[in-house]
Amino acid sequence: MPKRVRDYEEDLVEKLRDIEFAAEYLNASLEDSGEGAEERFLMALRQVAKAHGMTNVAEKSGMARQAMYRALSETGNPELSTLKSLLDAMGLKLAVEQKPRAS
Repeated sequence: MPKRVRDYEEDLVEKLRDIEFAAEYLNASLEDSGEGAEERFLMALRQVAKAHGMTNVAEKSGMARQAMYRALSETGNPELSTLKSLLDAMGLKLAVEQKPRAS
């Protein structure tokens, strides 16, 4: 009898509807400083936007849906104002923290 397996992306999208989980997920993505980190952050932001409804996020942010897709694509390079408006539309915000000091 085959096991019932839940689709990874479907499960992630469901979890990302929780705003606290979404914030932790994006912050974890920002911790990544390796090659391709910016693209991975945009992918994470795209997944959060998908969880909150791409059309809904676009409308709340005041962006055209196509422009939002372009900004969050692998080759996207969104401006700070774009990131802020998208995050705001999802109930999130940008913040800056001090790095822990090395001992």
